[in-house]
Amino acid sequence: MKQALKQISALVERFERNIEAYRSPAYNETQLRREFIAPFFEALGWDVTNKAGYAEQYKDVIHEDAIKIAGATKAPDYCFRIGGVRKFFLETKKPSIDIKSQTSPAYQLRRYAREPFGLPRAMSSQ
Repeated sequence: MKQALKQISALVERFERNIEAYRSPAYNETQLRREFIAPFFEALGWDVTNKAGYAEQYKDVIHEDAIKIAGATKAPDYCFRIGGVRKFFLETKKPSIDIKSQTSPAYQLRRYAREPFGLPRAMSSQ
């Protein structure tokens, strides 16, 4: 637990130290995922990169999980699973997007989680 806290604190400190660069429109979602989101969840114990080498149906985290919504295929950025069962989705947005005032990220996430799966938890990050 102390190691996880130390890793997460280091991520927060780095983000705060370089906040202007990260909030720039030039800093993209892929960079955010690689530099902050994946390390954050790995610190919490999730196998984000499948280091365990599990088959697809047993992975802890599925990237761009293909799901059907109203006849269309959508792909939440992350699907977190335990024992192959979906527990929650995470939709990431680059830090320059204001997820507090824009309604589209919240609507998108609700469509992913609630409509087809009835998942009680879903998260959006920036």
